[in-house]
Amino acid sequence: MCEEELARLKEDMRAAVDAIRPELLDLSLTIHDNPELGHQEFRASALLRAFLKSRGFEVESGVAGFPTAFRASYGSSGPAIAFVAEYDALPKIGHACGHNIIGVASAGAAAASRLVVDHFGGRIAVIGTPAEELIGGKVPMIERGAFEGVDAAMMVHPGVRDTALSTALACVALEVEFFGKAAHAAARPEDGINALDAMLISYDAMNALRQHIRSRARFHGIITDGGEAANVVPAHTAGSFIVRADNMEYLEALKERVLNCFRAGALATGARMEHRWAEVCYKPLRSSQTLAELYTRNMEALGRKVHPPNPERGLGSTDMGNVSQIMPAIHPSVAIAPDNVLGHSPEFAEAAVSEGGHRGLLDGAKALAMTAADLLCVPENLARAKEEFARG
Repeated sequence: MCEEELARLKEDMRAAVDAIRPELLDLSLTIHDNPELGHQEFRASALLRAFLKSRGFEVESGVAGFPTAFRASYGSSGPAIAFVAEYDALPKIGHACGHNIIGVASAGAAAASRLVVDHFGGRIAVIGTPAEELIGGKVPMIERGAFEGVDAAMMVHPGVRDTALSTALACVALEVEFFGKAAHAAARPEDGINALDAMLISYDAMNALRQHIRSRARFHGIITDGGEAANVVPAHTAGSFIVRADNMEYLEALKERVLNCFRAGALATGARMEHRWAEVCYKPLRSSQTLAELYTRNMEALGRKVHPPNPERGLGSTDMGNVSQIMPAIHPSVAIAPDNVLGHSPEFAEAAVSEGGHRGLLDGAKALAMTAADLLCVPENLARAKEEFARG
């Protein structure tokens, strides 16, 4: 395909997104106004499925055994490009990560990408992945074959900077409990075993450990149970924690060092400690340089300036990292708010339905669709992405 033909096709794809702008924004607003936690996204999943089905996609619900997961497919042969949709919300602060934008942008990109399939072949899929926040729904979906037959995967995440290459850490969650012995805190404290002291000693030990770990590693958490009454020696405490690192090897080493902090609390107080590592582990994000270059050109054609990643910022985690470990993938960021607006905040939730949020959604859908055109219409691009991935 010549460059002029591809340029005209991309113009048509941008126009296709603009033509469905009202419907896309209505979807985003409805999902935002009805936030649903992981694996409870029944309304959001149904809305996205209905939208895609109305545009000729074959929609399979309940993928990988999860009621709110789905896979929508268009095209019968050739390479397959997947747009990954997320649509779960955070407890209490709703779509403060902007997943309403992610899911709808992927659906909009898929709708526009029908033009590529109709004229040049290939396949387009939207894979609806529930429970990205804290639970990591993509991980079991990968294990159960939901991404089989896909050649490359993409999604766009709302943020405060336009980037193509993102950094995300490996992470795993940890639940810890201490079991002590209740006693009257004034009359007979010597007969008690203070489970809260065990947790606080562990916190102090982790704070001391922080200065001796790598700069791109993290651990943090909350106490979920600190006792029942001020005049009773706490017999039970519990906490939830997350450990992160930029590679799996260091994550394993750091897990043991963090666990030693809790062992110290138990040893110091005599409380019994129990812990449970989460079954799901988020892997580090491995962005495809080839896909990122294509996406950058397309996003800049829309008038945005795509910035290089800042290694000191954006060190969150995503189960898209697990997808990126099995195929070429990107997880770019589209700016929807000023730099001083923090993710996972009420202000970011407001930005997700602001005019900036709407522009980010539409530009994200267009850039994803145009990148799919680059991959399906110019086979050398997809081949280069695969070769790069194979080299590691």
